[in-house]
Amino acid sequence: MSGVVPTAPEQQAREMKTESQEPKSDAPPDYTPQVVPEPPGPVGNYPPANYPGGLPMAYYSPQQPNVFPMYQPTGHTQAIQYQPGKQPMQYPMQYQPALINWMPVPAPMLNCPPGLECLAQLDNIHVHQHLEPLQMVTGFETNNRYDVKNKWDQMVYLVNEDTDDFTRNAYRSLRPFVLRVVDSMGREIMRMQRPFKCSCCCFCCPSARQELEVQCPPGVPIGYVAEHWNLCRAVYSIQNEKKESVMSVYGPCSTYGCGSDSVFEINSLDGTHNIGNIIRKWNGLLSAMGQADHFDIQFPLDLDVKMKAMIFGACFLIDFMYFESSPPQNTHH
Repeated sequence: MSGVVPTAPEQQAREMKTESQEPKSDAPPDYTPQVVPEPPGPVGNYPPANYPGGLPMAYYSPQQPNVFPMYQPTGHTQAIQYQPGKQPMQYPMQYQPALINWMPVPAPMLNCPPGLECLAQLDNIHVHQHLEPLQMVTGFETNNRYDVKNKWDQMVYLVNEDTDDFTRNAYRSLRPFVLRVVDSMGREIMRMQRPFKCSCCCFCCPSARQELEVQCPPGVPIGYVAEHWNLCRAVYSIQNEKKESVMSVYGPCSTYGCGSDSVFEINSLDGTHNIGNIIRKWNGLLSAMGQADHFDIQFPLDLDVKMKAMIFGACFLIDFMYFESSPPQNTHH
């Protein structure tokens, strides 16, 4: 009936139906983000402050996904076991990558363990031990620290000892140790381990001969530095991962570091060819009192990079055996 006036509920239902049939002409409102964009970060893949170096089994970073496939180590990768000491290692404030002049890292190379690309491009390196004032004043043996630089005074690696306080001060130069080699990215790219050898035996006894294992990457041995008994001079053999002798190291016949440089020659096994040298530079009273040693390591530019790393490792075994303070002697009254 046309004359019937709709009730209130019917009128409301008709209006809702009419509104739902009308198309929506307005688009959704624009969303204006309230986040202020941050300025771009520094160029380069440098780690942030207090970046923990020595991450277990981390030879490469997410920013360099193509590094790991370039080197496939043979053999089983061992789990990393830490000695009690200061670990995980961190960058001291004065060694943040932005504050020191690092050597530019070359591109990954075939048949080169990750992290040794810089070493593959050098024919000599300089190892500077840090001066430890606490050790000079109190005699308390602290963890050794070293800067490794090239001939242009660019930082190549940092080397830090990781040994507990009791072992360092009880055994001094005879102590077993772990040395961690860190690159500009904060990665532990090499590790050197010296097991404890009993010094109570005769020096000609094999159980008393010192040995150093070099791992690169950490957990993968690439060679050993083994001491050989000799009455007059220091003699070592540099061995590959199978403990096969590759080179020999001969120290000077005179006393070590007494007013002059000490030259340790790296020769072929037959002794007819000189391959390189490990030279402990004499720095006067600084070397005699502070034990802040300076080594100059020389080797051919085209030498296999693993053998360069082994010569590099031999330098530290020499330093601990001949230029560190001896263990305290017990005196009986």
